[in-house]
Amino acid sequence: MNDPFAAPAGPSLLAGLIGRGIQASLTPALHEREAAAHHLALSYRRIDLDAMGLGVEALPALLDRAEAAGFAGLNITFPCKQAVIPLLHDLSEEARALGAVNTVVLRDGRRIGHNTDCSGFAEGFSRGLPGAPLGEVVQLGAGGAGSAVAEALLRKGVGRLTIHDVNAARAEDLAAALRARFGEGRARAGAPLEEAVAAADGVVNCTPVGMAKLPGTPLPVALLRPALWVAEIIYFPLETALLRAARALGCRTLDGGGMAVFQAVGAFRLFTGREPDPARMLANFAELVTHIDPKAN
Repeated sequence: MNDPFAAPAGPSLLAGLIGRGIQASLTPALHEREAAAHHLALSYRRIDLDAMGLGVEALPALLDRAEAAGFAGLNITFPCKQAVIPLLHDLSEEARALGAVNTVVLRDGRRIGHNTDCSGFAEGFSRGLPGAPLGEVVQLGAGGAGSAVAEALLRKGVGRLTIHDVNAARAEDLAAALRARFGEGRARAGAPLEEAVAAADGVVNCTPVGMAKLPGTPLPVALLRPALWVAEIIYFPLETALLRAARALGCRTLDGGGMAVFQAVGAFRLFTGREPDPARMLANFAELVTHIDPKAN
């Protein structure tokens, strides 16, 4: 693979994405196209742990290399959104509350962590599922993205959020943190999945199950019913097996495209200091997603 830290051919703002299996990510093109619309030269690099044969333990060295290369900032994705926090000088109020970072601004020798996933999901949800009932919601996944989505859901007025994760302790930790901020009764973990889904208005998948490299569904599709709304944060593929099953039943559904675009809107603003055009970025995403190679990782 090309060296993601190599100097650009000409004057250019540098940014990048650190994560695992990100070769199909549309984030680089989204940022570069929006920058071009501002007459700004931006080179956005993929720093793919899988392609480089590295693990999360390489994060300190990767941040050092990005700083040395003059990067303005980095987006952070799975599995690094929480592991990156001890390597930063400071956190925004949002990132500190969520305990997860998806955007790092590198400026004046300091590393400042931000989170644009929460606002990104909230905006995508408002546009894609207007008027959706919010009494009881089940969330699958309590990792870095899951903490941001849970925050967004409770801010939007979900009455009670039930969190499930393969790591039960992680789910309980997130639920406890949410109760501390939003009040007792607003979040719980550990309830039987079948019982929770049967009582729910909606289900959100915040796990990687359903991605092209991890096919399947994060819960048995037999638990779905037409009255549920079903949301994903995955956008590769845009229609996961879960969404396909939900649509076949007549459920209202939300794919991960909105969150992908609106988290990028926030990150672009932080990296460049320019005000992005969300409508233009949505249009670019809609065009770019049609060209994704289904065999890419």
